[in-house]
Formats: sequence, C-alpha cells, structure tokens
Amino acid sequence: MAAAAAAAAVGGPQPPQPELPAPGLALDKAATAAHLKAALSRPDNRAGAEELQALLERVLSAERPLAAAVDSEEAAAAGGGGGPGAAEEEALEWCKCLLAGGGGYEEFCAAVRAYDPAALCGLVWTANFVAYRCRTCGISPCMSLCAECFHQGDHTGHDFNMFRSQAGGACDCGDSNVMRESGFCRRHQIKSSSNIPCVPKDLLMMSEFVLPRFIFCLIQYLREGYNEPAADVPSEKDLNKVLQLLEPQISFLEDLTKMGGAMRSVLTQVLTNQQNYKDLTSGLGENACAKKSHEKYLIALKSSGLTYPEDKLVYGIQEPSAGTSTLAVQGFAGATGTPGQLDSSDEEDQDGSQGLGKRKRVKLSSSTKDQSIMDVLKHKSFLEELLFWTIKYEFPQKMVTFLLNMLPDQEYKVAFTKTFVQHYAFIMKTLKKSHESDTMSNRIVHISVQLFSNEELARQVTEECQLLDIMVTVLLYMMESCLIKSELQDEENSLHVVVNCGEALLKNNTYWPLVSDFINILSHQSVAKRFLEDHGLLVTWMNFVSFFQGMNLNKRELNEHVEFESQTYYAAFAAELEACAQPMWGLLSHCKVRETQEYTRNVVRYCLEALQDWFDAINFVDEPAPNQVTFHLPLHRYYAMFLSKAVKCQELDLDSVLPDQEMLMKLMIHPLQIQASLAEIHSNMWVRNGLQIKGQAMTYVQSHFCNSMIDPDIYLLQVCASRLDPDYFISSVFERFKVVDLLTMASQHQNTVLDAEHERSMLEGALTFLVILLSLRLHLGMSDDEILRAEMVAQLCMNDRTHSSLLDLIPENPNPKSGIIPGSYSFESVLSAVADFKAPVFEPGGSMQQGMYTPKAEVWDQEFDPVMVILRTVYRRDVQSAMDRYTAFLKQSGKFPGNPWPPYKKRTPLHPSYKGLMRLLHCKTLHIVLFTLLYKILMDHQNLSEHVLCMVLYLIELGLENSADEESDEEASVCGPERCHDSWFPGSNLVSNMRHFINYVRVRVPETAPEVKRDSPASTSSDSLGSLQNSGTAQVFSLVAERRKKFQEIINRSSNEANQVVRPKTSSKWSAPGSAPQLTTAILEIKESILSLLIKLHHKLSGKQNSYYPPWLDDIEILIQPEIPKYSHGDGITAVERILLKAALQSRMNKRIIEEICRKVTPPVPPKKITAAEKKTLDKEERRQKARERQQKLLAEFASRQKSFMETAMDVERFFFSDSPENDIPMEITTAEPQVSEAVYDCVICGQSGPSSEDRPTGLVVLLQASSVLGQCRDNIEPKKLPITEEEQIYPWDTCAAVHDVRLSLLQRYFKDSSCLLAVSIGWEGGVYVQTCGHTLHIDCHKSYMESLRNDQVLQGFSVDKGEFTCPLCRQFANSVIPCYPGSNVENNLWQRPSNKSLQDLIKDVEELQGRPGAFPVSISSETNLSKEMESVMKDIKNTTQKKYRDYSKTPGSPDNDFLFMYSVARTNLELELIHRGGNLCSGGASTAGKRSCLSWEMKNNRLRFQFFIVMLHPFCSSRF
Repeated sequence: MAAAAAAAAVGGPQPPQPELPAPGLALDKAATAAHLKAALSRPDNRAGAEELQALLERVLSAERPLAAAVDSEEAAAAGGGGGPGAAEEEALEWCKCLLAGGGGYEEFCAAVRAYDPAALCGLVWTANFVAYRCRTCGISPCMSLCAECFHQGDHTGHDFNMFRSQAGGACDCGDSNVMRESGFCRRHQIKSSSNIPCVPKDLLMMSEFVLPRFIFCLIQYLREGYNEPAADVPSEKDLNKVLQLLEPQISFLEDLTKMGGAMRSVLTQVLTNQQNYKDLTSGLGENACAKKSHEKYLIALKSSGLTYPEDKLVYGIQEPSAGTSTLAVQGFAGATGTPGQLDSSDEEDQDGSQGLGKRKRVKLSSSTKDQSIMDVLKHKSFLEELLFWTIKYEFPQKMVTFLLNMLPDQEYKVAFTKTFVQHYAFIMKTLKKSHESDTMSNRIVHISVQLFSNEELARQVTEECQLLDIMVTVLLYMMESCLIKSELQDEENSLHVVVNCGEALLKNNTYWPLVSDFINILSHQSVAKRFLEDHGLLVTWMNFVSFFQGMNLNKRELNEHVEFESQTYYAAFAAELEACAQPMWGLLSHCKVRETQEYTRNVVRYCLEALQDWFDAINFVDEPAPNQVTFHLPLHRYYAMFLSKAVKCQELDLDSVLPDQEMLMKLMIHPLQIQASLAEIHSNMWVRNGLQIKGQAMTYVQSHFCNSMIDPDIYLLQVCASRLDPDYFISSVFERFKVVDLLTMASQHQNTVLDAEHERSMLEGALTFLVILLSLRLHLGMSDDEILRAEMVAQLCMNDRTHSSLLDLIPENPNPKSGIIPGSYSFESVLSAVADFKAPVFEPGGSMQQGMYTPKAEVWDQEFDPVMVILRTVYRRDVQSAMDRYTAFLKQSGKFPGNPWPPYKKRTPLHPSYKGLMRLLHCKTLHIVLFTLLYKILMDHQNLSEHVLCMVLYLIELGLENSADEESDEEASVCGPERCHDSWFPGSNLVSNMRHFINYVRVRVPETAPEVKRDSPASTSSDSLGSLQNSGTAQVFSLVAERRKKFQEIINRSSNEANQVVRPKTSSKWSAPGSAPQLTTAILEIKESILSLLIKLHHKLSGKQNSYYPPWLDDIEILIQPEIPKYSHGDGITAVERILLKAALQSRMNKRIIEEICRKVTPPVPPKKITAAEKKTLDKEERRQKARERQQKLLAEFASRQKSFMETAMDVERFFFSDSPENDIPMEITTAEPQVSEAVYDCVICGQSGPSSEDRPTGLVVLLQASSVLGQCRDNIEPKKLPITEEEQIYPWDTCAAVHDVRLSLLQRYFKDSSCLLAVSIGWEGGVYVQTCGHTLHIDCHKSYMESLRNDQVLQGFSVDKGEFTCPLCRQFANSVIPCYPGSNVENNLWQRPSNKSLQDLIKDVEELQGRPGAFPVSISSETNLSKEMESVMKDIKNTTQKKYRDYSKTPGSPDNDFLFMYSVARTNLELELIHRGGNLCSGGASTAGKRSCLSWEMKNNRLRFQFFIVMLHPFCSSRF
C-alpha cells in the first residue's frame, strides 16, 4: 500500500539524502511533482519515496520556530518584512502541486470529486445558520437538514420547523441511522443506490505520501505554539496568533474534505494510521527539532493533569474488561471518616471545598478506578493528538469544521467518536478552566451531537469504550469541585453536601454540554437499557443526583430585610431541570411496557437507598426545621415519577415498590413543606427575603418546570396520603400550614406561630392544597390526551391565547421522546376541539391585533376546572381573570345571572392503586375541621372568607361523591371497635357523621374571652337521635395532637422491634391543650351537626329565614331518579342545596334529619304545588328585589355623606352653574357668618375618612402636564393653511405666545423688572396644566404606595422614579399630589349676591383680601408636613416645564420670578378651563374627559378658590427665597 510505503520512507533510519538545488525547485514545481509521481508509480519506488521525503523535509520544515514566525508576522505588519507567512504560502503551493502530480490543482480537485461515493450530505454550519428539523422523518430528536436537502425532499404534511442554530450542526440527509430514508432528498437518494466507479490508483497516490507529513507538520506547529503559563491559563492573545498563523493550513485540510468521499477516505487512513504516527512523532534519532517537539507535547500533557501512558505501571492499573462498569461507590466515611480527595488536576478546586467537616462523598474507589478515565491519555494516531490540541486550543472554529467535515466517512466517524470519548474527561477539565465557556460549550455540542445522535454508534462506543461509565464519572468529578456543606435541618451535624449555586460552574451553565450529551445517549433505547441494568451506574447516578438534593436553601428573615438579594435560584432551577430532570425523562421514555418492570424496580430501589442516606445525613427524624425551605428535591421526584410510570404503564403493584410507613412519613414532609411555604410566600410572610423568593415560587409552578417539580411533588403526597393514616396526614397538613390554633370554635384564640394578619391566607392555602390533592388526576388515571386537554382548557380560560403562546404555556416533558409534544397532531386536534380561532383584526390606531384562540361555549359550560387553573397560575390575578370570564359567560348565556362560585366538577375515576386517597375525606380529623369552620363562618368569626367557605363545601361534596354505597339505617347506631375515645363523631364515614350532633366542646381561650363565664354542663355530646351520651370533651386539635402522637408511637414501636431504639419526638408544637400560656378552659354550647349548620348557612346566604325547603317533599321523584349533573353552576346557595340533596340521597336517616331540622325552624305548612317555570320566575323576582334593596341602601348612604356639603355650597353652585339672566351681575364679597363644618376627605388607599391637617395632610391626585395650547391662540380668526412646501410657513408673530413675549420685552425696556413681572403672564408656551381624577389620599399613604411600586417586579408603563403612578382607585395616570388646605369646609367669606359696586371698589376688596394674613395657617412658614409637601408640589410644577419658561427675570432665581411663574400656572388653568367650558366660566360644564381640570374640581367642591390658590403660594415663595 502506498501509505505504508510512505511510512517506511519517512519513518525509518535514513541514509544521507542528496540535496536538490533550491533554485531549481522554485522554478518548476509542476515538473518536479510530475517527476516524483512518475518515480513513485514504478514497481520499485523506494528511490522516488526518498526523493519525495527530502523535498518534504525542506518544504515542510518544522525547524523554524513558530515564535519566530509570529515575530516575523508582527515585523511585517510594522512594515519591516516581506509579508507574513511567505514560507507557509510557499509550502502550501508545493503541497498542491505535489497532490496534483504536476497537473493543474483545480483539474485535480474536479477529478477527485467525480469519484465521490458519499451517500451523506454532511454539510457543516456554525451558529445562526438557518436549518430545518422534521419530526415526522427524524429518528433522533437532534436530526437537522440544510435548506437545500429539505427543499429537495418531500415533507408535505409533515411536522417540521425552521430554526436558527445556536451551537452549529451538520446536515443528516442520507444517514439512515438518524432519519428515515423517505425523508432523503433526491440527490442523496440517488447517491445511496448508484454505483460509483473505483478511484484510479494513481489519482490519489501522491496524497497518500504527502498528507501524513503535512499533518505532522501541523501538529508540530500546534505543539510549538502552545506555551503553558504559570497561571495554567493560556494567553488568549497568544492562542489567537498561533491559530491565525495556521489558518491557511487548516483551511487547506478543510478544502480537501470538500473534494468528496474519495479524498476523505485517504484522509481517514492518514489520520488513523498508528504506524505513521509512531514513526513521525517518536522523537528518536538525531533530529533535535523532533525531540524538542516531543518534550513540549509531554509538558502539555502533564500540565493538563494527564499522565503519560508509559507511567501506567506506576499506578498498577489493569485494563478493564469490556462491558463492565468500572465505578465503585464509597459510602459514609463514618464518625472518623475524611472527605474523599479530588484528582490532582483539581487541586485548585479542592481548596475551596475543605473544612466541610464529615460528609458523604461519592468518588471512584482508588483500588478499582480506571485511571484512564480521568488521568491517563494515550495518543496512537494523528487524529487523537489533533483532537487533543483542538481541546487545548479551546475548539477553534476552523478545526471543528474540518473534523466535522470528515464525518460522512463512516470509518472516520467511528474512530473519531472513540477518540472523542477517550478525551471526554480532558474536555471537562478544559471547559471548567475556560474564560469563554459559552463559546466552548457550543462548539463541544456542535461536535458531540453529530456523534451521539446515531444510536448504533452510541451503542458501539458504550460497549467498547465504557461511554456511560466515563460520562457519569466526568459529571461526578465536575460537580465535586463546587460542593458545600448543607445547612438543611441540622446545620451543625449535617453530613450532607450540596452544590454551591453561586459557583461559576452552575451560574454559567458550564456543565450544559456534558449533560446534553448524557441526555442524548439516554434517548437511545439500547444505551438506556444498559444504564438501567447496571446497578453500579444507578448507585453512582443517584449519588450524583443527591448533590442537588436540598440545594439553594432559603431561610426566612424574621427581623430585618435581607441586605443582598441573591439570584442563585436561576442557576438552581436550571441545574435541577437540566442535570436531573431531563435524564430522568429520558430514562422514563424507555419504561413504557410491562417487560421493563425490572428497570423501574432497580431505579426505585436505589432511589430509596439514596433517600434514606440523605435523611440520615441531615439527621432528620419526623419534623422539618422551622423557617427553612428548599424547592429542590430531585430524589423525591425521581422516586415519584418512576412510581407513576410503574403503575400507569408497567402494571406493577404499587405496594410492591413502596417502603414502610415510617419512610412514607419522611417522604411526605419536605414536599408538604414546599406547599406550605408557597402559601407563606403568597401571604407575604417571606417579604423580608426580597423579590427573589417570589421568583422561586413562580418558577416552581411555571410551565417549563411544573412537570418536573410541583406535579411530582403533588403525586408523591397523593401516594403517601393513600397509604398513611388519614388522621395523621390531615393533622400534618394543618400543622405545616400553621393554622392549628385558628381551628378552634372559640371566638378568640392565640396563634403561637402565625401573625393574625396571615391566618386567613394560610387557612385558604391549606384548604386549597387539600382540594388540589384530592381532585388532581394527572398521575392518578388520566390519559395523555386527557392531560393535554385539561392543560389547554386551563390556559385558555385564564386568557385568550395566540398559538405560539399556547405552545409555550402547555407543559411538556423536557425529553422530546417522552410524551405528547406541543405542535404535534394531538396538540392541533385537541386545540380545534376546545377553542375557536378569532382572526386578526385591525385596531383603530392602525396596528393589527394577533389572531387568538378563545374557549368554546361548551368548554365553559362543561370543562372549566378552577382547580387546574389554580395549579397552573403563575400570577394569582390569572385565577380572578378566569373567574371573571366564566361569570361573563354565564350571564351572557343566561345560565346564571348572579355572581357564581367556582363550579363543582365531577372527577375522573381513580386508578385502583390510589383508592386509599379518598380515605382523607372520611376521617374524623377532617370532619372536625369542616364542622369547626362551618360553625365559625355561621358565627361570623374573623379571618374567614368566602373562599374558605367555598373550599369547605367543595370538600364536603367531594366526600359525598366518593363515599361508599348507600348505608343501612342501623350503621349509625352501632359503636363498634372503630369508635374513638373522643366525643366528636362516632365513626369515620362522612355520610353518617354529617347528622351527628355536637352538644358541647371544651376549648382553650384567653381569660378575657366571653366564653369564660359559661358553666360546664352535665353532658357534652349527643347523637341526633339522643341515644348516645359521651363524657369526653376536647378542643378540635387537642384531638388531632393525640391522634398524631398515638400514630407516632405505633411507628416508634415498630422501629423499636427492629432497632431497639425509640426515636424521640423532636417537635413541641403539638403540645397538650393546657400548655399554652395565659389560657383558660371554657365550655361552649354548640348543639349543631354538619347538616344543621348547612341549613342555617343556607338561611344566612339567602338573607332570609326559612329559606331552605327540602325539594323531595314536593317531588319524590328527585330521590328515586336524581338528575345531578357532573358539572354544576351556581353560587353558595346552590352548593348547599346540592350537598343536602346528595346527603339525603345516600342515607334515608340523613333525609329524615334534614326534614326534622326544617320542621323545628318552620312549622309544617301544606306544600304549595308550583311548576318549575313559576319557581324560576319567583327566584328572579326575589333576586331583583334584593338588588333593588342593596342599591337603595348604597344611594341613601351616599346621599347622607354629601348632605352637609350640598347645603353649604348651594349658593355658590347656584351662582356658578345657573343659566338664568338675572344671575349675570357683578359679585360682592361680604362678611356673613359661615356655617362651620370641617372638610372631610376619603383616603383611597387606607379607606379612612378625616380632615386634612398640618401633621397628616391629605392630598389630591393630580396630573401635571406642560401645555403650549394657549400659546397657539391667534388674534386673527382667518383659518391657517397647513404648509406643504418649504416656502409656505406658519409665522408665529400672530400667536398669543409671540405677542406676550414682545409685550414683556417692551415692558422690561422701560420699567423695573419687579413691576414688569407683576403685569404679565408667562404660561402661554411653557404653561403647566393641572388635571385630577378627583380622588384624595393621605400623603404618607401615597409615599408607602410609591415605595411598593418601586419594589414591584412587574414591568410598568410609567417611571416611578419620576414620581409617576396610577391612582389606586381609578387607575388613571398621575404624577403628583397637591395637599388640601386644612380647615373648615366653608371659606371665611362667602360668595353672596352683590350690590351695585364700582369696578374700583371691587379691586380694592380683592387687594384687601390678598393682604389679610389670617387667610393662612400660622405655622405655614414653619417646618410642618404640610409646608414640606407644599414645597414638594411646587418643585413638581416647576420641573414639569422647561427652565426657559420659568425664568424670565433679569436676575434668575428671584422671588418675583417664582411668584410670576405660580401666578401664570393659575392663569393657564383658568384659561384652559374657560376653553373647556366654551368660553363662559359661569354657564359651561366641565370637560367630559376622564380627568377634569383641577380648578374645576376646586370650584365645584368650594374648597380652594382661585384667589386662595395664588395667595397661598406667595408667602411660601417669599419665606423660602
């Protein structure tokens, strides 16, 4: 073979070679190349090979140091040389001539392309290239096509998309391992089936001799150019210089790859030939340059933390057998254990992780670790060392493109993939140290995605190169460099370590390319199968996942606001999703059939072991540490999702993969803590932690994360609830939500762990959580299509959506192979079934509104699910938006005219494995809670909202829907062994407990509570029939505490039998009732049942006594053939009626009790037969009457509040707004005695009413705007034409502004400046127009409101820093607050009908009024809150217009100038109001716009007349200046 001959010629000991004359070589390259080709074509070609060797040594000499070449390049750039790279250009010319064998190089290239047998496209592109992806044709999710291949293929009707590449890629057309052959373009379909003639032997003969030496020369240059600095970080400038110098050589190789498959085959042989590499790079012999090159290569290996292959004997390493895992896991170090040591290359990283104490460490055992994975690198070919230098130079784009252009050659692809795997650990080390990790990550993925998307190739390297072992090991080592001690639970004694989310490794997503490769190979079934079968790999992977368990711990700030808001939660959520969740979804996608049960059992087994280790490491017993929460529990979620898959797809028995009761109790605690913390965050209990904690809560439920976070958490809690004691679970829920103390029947209580202001929202959160837990069916029986439909309906009900936004909002599994993909046929068919499309329309302004999807009417009528909406809302306002849209639909369709409650929807049946979940609805603890809350609502206790009542009724109805079949009449009277010691309920069935009467309850209340005065009765409880008497009394949650303690004792007893150790209870929250301080015992007389409370609640909600009448008394058919719809609309009254009917249907005794309760309230009256139509009419009339009554009540209240004002302002109103001619006479000011009444203002923020005072002034919400409208007024009434040419202009000399400017200049020429400024107004062009919406607020309330706007992370359409805001009541835009004048509602001087005074007398009166000092508060010049606000509003008015319009004085800043400006502002508003009123201030009306003139508001309210507005500011101006 020619290549072997070339190796022998250039590698062995060489005799002295005759030197060819350099001038002759330079004169005729073509002749020399032809001569050499002829010599090599002879049978005995040794002489020709020696001659070629001598020529190549001269042409491709590596003796010239690269540093000298760089220096010469710099000298040439400075003008002192013959041009950079002249020798390299000459060498390339020689190589081209030699390859062509003396012919033309272009002709040679064309000839080689004619023999291209490649069936693959292989076009390589870089970032921002536009490519295509067809999901219909793709086998791998990473498949992509160039534009040419896509358009030449048939993809009609396929699911494809066009995208802009982020990291680069290559065209897969023609590769049957990545895409189906039906998707190939015409060009590659023909190529794959045609026969290409064989390549002539002499065509590529010279290439086989020349290219090895050329590539070796390139490697020598790479060795020479790399200098390892002391900081172990190569100078980016030096690297770029070397790469720039080598760009022609690399481009030459890249051009060779474009010649087609024939040339790529030669390159493959050259790159992979181990003998060639050994002969050329051994560094033996007398060649000093080769020795130096080899030494630099060894130095580069050592500095990279790699060991030279000959040193393997030092480590005593044996080659691992194929197909076996080389990983071993080290368990706990124990009490005397020490942390595992990192590899030598990570010493600088190791320093940051010392001092962590005893901790669990996952590492490769030193006795069994294959050192080649992390430390040993052995190069045997040009390809391997070329990739090494590519990594060392941080993946230069040209080199990456060359390596990828070779991939269509299948032999090269296999060899390159094995080489890439061999260097995988080195890639990780280089990536960690890189300063350009983003660019390097993209280029790594650019390569790896082409290699690992091929399943057959991935399987091959997995078997032959231990790919899975290497990937897991590399990921493990990478994360070990950024571990810190976990502070979760037991901060001092914790052995657990977690990743530090503040490290650059996580903040910059440096791990992303390695995780992306791992996800890619797990998408292949054969590789995933091997992973799931390897127990060692599973153990190691679970320990890797445990590094993320409990990361980014949040500690609630209780005293001061956190000084610095950390943004590490972005890195934490991204890390869990990418490094933990996405591999999980990849594995789950291969566990869909019954034959894969063993895989699930393996994962569940090792996941439980890892969880137990985690609980032990953090010293967890049964109570979480207070005021802590982490949103990251990947081990819990792995366990939950594999449980779900086992039951849903693999038909596994759930109990066979569940742990014991104690482990289930532990498993539920932390997911439950997250749900309680969500309620705390929404209740503003974490406000001192800053906005980032709200960001975490929102991200946790956001569409891209919810499938991997909140959904598995809810499912795991559902599993735990289905197997644990229901009383224990319910009590734990209310304890975690901190509302135990609230659940008492006393009117007063003391909550030791929760402030009163947070009790209502936390109670709502607890009840809402229980509703979600018991209603959600995402993993409990719903199919994929049903889940997709429910998700889509929930999003559409919140708001109309565009197609793109809906695609983004529908949660999808992170792994594309793992479920329904948005954009697929299922998505489109479901969308067309549930939504109507509203076509794009043009808005009045000319912009086009996008086409939107809106829910169909039948969706609102039958499918709107508020539970799903609550689960999927990121912002709480979306829940209200959905309810508002639902209300509008019901009113528009006539189905319900009032304000409806969230509708009750019958749920899909539970999977048989989860039937135990419904036991929660039939446990005494929940019934006690429901009874207590109904009683408190009926008694109007505080902190109970309509939402609480809605959730209570929802839970009762859910319990009735999921109760056992109709009970016998004797059931309630039997007190078997199930009967509890307490006096609450005789059994656990909700149907029977609803009729049980509670007579008396002992409660713990403060000594000041009214219940303390009552005496204890003889008996405490009785059944509805009066046959049962119990002596025990208890508060609601003293019973729960006893139940929980009892259940804990059972768990400890079972643990004691195994371990002989009883774990102590760590929490003291569930203490005995008598332990609360300053509390005393009182007995409450209740004498109610749930049924009686519901009936009385019906009376309360309807607003009239005896409102409930059992419907079956009129129509017995209701009980025989009930028609209860699966979906019900209505309000609270409707819900109560529906519950009572269901209770009567399920028990004849309940029906009897309901009738008895109604008879006690209402004497029996013969029922009047009325038709359904009459009943509907009566209901409508009743509702109308109640609406009229409410309206009249509101109007009367409003009228009484305005009565005093109307009486005092009657004369002024009559003067200003009367149209009669006799009123059009001069006015007169007299000194009549006013009717004194203090002005009262309503604050729209705090809701308090009161006068404005100097200490706490009230202000008027105003909008200050610069206005030049008055300046455009013209004296000439002739209309102006709009100029349409440059010659036509509108000259400003006839405008009002120009006239007044001329007047002021003229006056200032002849009179004093102070006198001139009193004679004019300057507000014509730079005036300030003051408008108001009419609402008032306290100045201090306004400041708090502005502060909240500054802290609001929602983007706003105004600048809060500039004082802009929206009115808290009407949401109109405003930018200032004018303080209201404190004092009486009536001026000291009333406006009265005048006598015939002359104009001179009136002027004197006005001057006298202006000079009166008593018109202002005495303290107006002192530093009061009022004076400060007056100064502030003056600054706002001044800042509204430009400086040139507020400073006309010859001496800037003079008091006269400020006085003129404020007078001008007043006149501007007077003139503008005059324009609004049509030119007559007395007869016109105010503007009908949303905002009114501030002057109009002041005149109408008779609180601030025009003169007062001006004179009030004058002394302030004088005093300040």
